Amino acid sequence: MKKTLIYIITAASLIACSNDLENLNVNTKDPSNVPGEALFTSAEKSLVDQMVNTNVNNNIFRLINQHWTETVYTDESNYDITTRTIPEQHWQFLYKDVLKDLDQSTININNEAVDVTANPIDKTNKLAIIEVLNVYTYAVLVETFGNIPYKEALNLKYKTPKYDDGLTIYKDLISRLNNAIGKLSIAGKSFGENDRIYKGDVNKWIKFANTLKLRMGIVISDIPSETALAKATVSTAAPFVFTSNDDNASIAYLSASPNTNPLYIDLVASGRSDFVPANTLVDYMNTNMDPRRSKYFDNNKDNPATPGVEYIGGIYGAANSFPNLTHITPTIQKPEYPGTILDYSETEFLLAEAAERSLIESPATAEAHYNAAITASIINWGGTATQATAYLAQTDIAYTTASGTWKEKIGTQSWVALYNNGFEGWTSWRRLDFPKLIAPADAVSGIPVRLAYPIVEQTLNKTNYTAASSAIGSDKVETKLFWDKF
Repeated sequence: MKKTLIYIITAASLIACSNDLENLNVNTKDPSNVPGEALFTSAEKSLVDQMVNTNVNNNIFRLINQHWTETVYTDESNYDITTRTIPEQHWQFLYKDVLKDLDQSTININNEAVDVTANPIDKTNKLAIIEVLNVYTYAVLVETFGNIPYKEALNLKYKTPKYDDGLTIYKDLISRLNNAIGKLSIAGKSFGENDRIYKGDVNKWIKFANTLKLRMGIVISDIPSETALAKATVSTAAPFVFTSNDDNASIAYLSASPNTNPLYIDLVASGRSDFVPANTLVDYMNTNMDPRRSKYFDNNKDNPATPGVEYIGGIYGAANSFPNLTHITPTIQKPEYPGTILDYSETEFLLAEAAERSLIESPATAEAHYNAAITASIINWGGTATQATAYLAQTDIAYTTASGTWKEKIGTQSWVALYNNGFEGWTSWRRLDFPKLIAPADAVSGIPVRLAYPIVEQTLNKTNYTAASSAIGSDKVETKLFWDKF
């Protein structure tokens, strides 16, 4: 989709893209005249595009999670995130293509002429939905980097925007989310067909907002000073979250460019063979006869190089032979395959965590939520309830008999289920510390638990960058963020 804005958010980014600041500030598309609904559509698609793509310039979370590995070029599997300026791309997409469009969408919708025949609740719903996506996007940025520009981020008068404290931002986001949820009403409509995720279904957005709220409450649940806030956030959200795979937050892509799933572009249209499933994941799923193997991977039992072997993953971080290994399922390579940013399976894993952390009071136990999460994942991938029951009956999978703590049980199974949602899988792994992943021999760092700040920030917003780096403990990928230290 053609971008409606050419703004770059921080002044550092503005200067980095051109020395002619005045020319960059001239927006020939004049976004103030673009319908707010169109800007919302653009932001929504840009957000999902960034979160689901696997272009190594933009998004390497599937690689960090060791779900996939590379074949010939192994830099990213060895945690080289700076050669291709990956942090900068993630930062820019979310600030420029999502948050700025959402900000302008709010302005334009507020400035629209009043239609006396329209239901005023419709406008309130639109603004609340925009706010929900604002919260989601800022939460991703905080969970990725730590301290980030927030109060000064979208205002171009701040040429070198200050970074705000990550925990302070996160708590403010929870407050904003509560306010937005309170304004959403099924008595009105919203964006209709301009909404690529839910087609304007306000009830679905209420569920999405509460599921996001549940996730954010869980993210801060290990912080000793935030126990009360975590419990209040989780307990008030839990009754209103996703209840089936029908609630999944997905964009249904189209079969023709430029509206195809980015995975199609990265895996098919590119004509490249850069990725294979990693042995880390394939070996675990083979050991447990996981019924999702035939859904996640392309069976290679007829491959003459590995006769009779159905699924064999590439050695994580090493150079791998694409022809000799199991390949990524053709299913997710279809141009119209949906891009999902939050789903029901993850919701049930979060509820299982909430039960173990005593953050909710519910007749459902952690085990029940764990079982529901795995079942939802298997069914969503095209498996059956019978397969889910058989998988859960195994001693090493059943909640009561699987080895390890609840964090290991939930963390490992969540890691498997979040196979095609790299960022959420990374956040779950960082929070629960399971499974125990091992960095490859040639890794340039430990397994990243954050992304380093963009290089352009280090050079052109140096004072604020230095202060932020010091505040979080250093700008290293191994530096644990405020919610991941306990």
